[in-house]
Amino acid sequence: MLMTRANPAVRDRLVRRMPDDGLWGWGGPLLVALFAGIMRFWHLGTPKAFIFDETYYAKDAYALLKFGVEQDFVKGADKAKDLANERILAGDFHDLFTGSPSYVVHPPGGKWVIALGEWMFGVNPFGWRFMVAVAGTLTVLMTARIGRRLFRSTLLGCIAGLLLSVDGLHFVMSRAALLDTLLMFWVLAAFGALLIDRDKSRRLLAERWEPLSRLGPSLGLRPWRLVAGVCLGMACATKWSGLWFVVVFGVMTVLWDVGARKAAGVRRPWLGALVRDVGPAFASLVVVAFAVYLASWTGWFLGGDHAYNRYWARDRSGSSLVPDALLSLLHYHQQAFSFHTHLESYHPYRSNPWGWLVLARPVSYYYQGPKMGENGCDVAACSQAITALGTPAIWWAACLALPVLLFLWAARRDWRAGAILAGVAAGYLPWFFFQQRTVFSFYSVAFVPFLALAIAMVLGLLIGPREAWQRRQWGVAAAGSYLLLAVANFLWLLPVLSAQVIPYADWARRMWWKSWI
Repeated sequence: MLMTRANPAVRDRLVRRMPDDGLWGWGGPLLVALFAGIMRFWHLGTPKAFIFDETYYAKDAYALLKFGVEQDFVKGADKAKDLANERILAGDFHDLFTGSPSYVVHPPGGKWVIALGEWMFGVNPFGWRFMVAVAGTLTVLMTARIGRRLFRSTLLGCIAGLLLSVDGLHFVMSRAALLDTLLMFWVLAAFGALLIDRDKSRRLLAERWEPLSRLGPSLGLRPWRLVAGVCLGMACATKWSGLWFVVVFGVMTVLWDVGARKAAGVRRPWLGALVRDVGPAFASLVVVAFAVYLASWTGWFLGGDHAYNRYWARDRSGSSLVPDALLSLLHYHQQAFSFHTHLESYHPYRSNPWGWLVLARPVSYYYQGPKMGENGCDVAACSQAITALGTPAIWWAACLALPVLLFLWAARRDWRAGAILAGVAAGYLPWFFFQQRTVFSFYSVAFVPFLALAIAMVLGLLIGPREAWQRRQWGVAAAGSYLLLAVANFLWLLPVLSAQVIPYADWARRMWWKSWI
């Protein structure tokens, strides 16, 4: 194909310059991430207990280290106690397994990440929480850098990162060996990779610009979209809800290609994207993601009798062109899907998605009520709690920011607002289709970075352009005041987010609504 020099007008439409701020472009985000990391690793091993669903994932991760697949652990005669938990916390690892494979309903990818921390630091609270804390810290760095690229402003990127670092839900989830923080990590990494791909593909389109082109040029191999496919595959290998991000981000990146071809003056931009971009996008995101997901089950394929239902198809009569191993895995997935879609058992902390954004029903992960003289309590009654509660100053502000972004996307065709809304939609809206299922508000951590980006974008509008210096002074003052409020709100809640022993009255003052208890 004949290469032509980019038309300056076309290049201006396609390529937006990144801010020229030298070391600050990395220095600012790294400082915000350092703050987040210090907070997340501070007393990471406290409490020395399995909090909430750590009792599943931390133990499954240990089984993966030993066998490559999940195994059943011994139970106690008293249902109120878990014998395996007690032995692990006491450092006794003898006779923990029953010898039977375990039926689990989440893929192994996220548990392998947790297992990496246990391999490095041992099967203890610090070990099984370590990699999740690393992922939580890195998401703050990624959010700051993504915000910088999205808004072409290091300041707004750092604001987004700071907001994420002081969100209570993100803080708690970064200090617990649950899968949702790892899902958030892979989803955000995929979004960032697609954002880089958008910039690079538009620059390439400008360089290959052809006057009066009908479809526009082919853009060839796009490595960052392949990276996004790998990350989305790991998201699905962590929790199946990652599939929604594959669908939404796949549509989003193709729409970006349509917009780029339209901006380049391609006469048939939709047809051009269909012919040139849809196929490679499908291969990069869907095919690659599926391959990564399948690879995450390698331990199960090799697990033999240690793997649950590994030989289900072999033991059935009949023949099939599909290998027995894949048929067995498909049957396993059908069982897990049935579990997920029929999970309607009562749980005191279940919540409806309608209330997630306003923090209607947070989940209590851990609670102890020490008396005077116990565990450092110096009053008549104390509380030691970990509550998966978002910072109200952030979440309630997000409730105001999202409609603003919806207006900017619908009325002004602001692609940045649309991209942020896509992240929120993929992580949030699907749960409304499962009204009868038992769901929890902490699932929303998957889209918390996008809420931080939404608020940062609105604060950027409030601050205003550099030219309007008088308005900018008031905008900076208002935005700065809000950030101080968010930080103060987080620090006020910190004792009930981090298992600090405080007087019961102080705990009660932080429980603003009855539904928080």
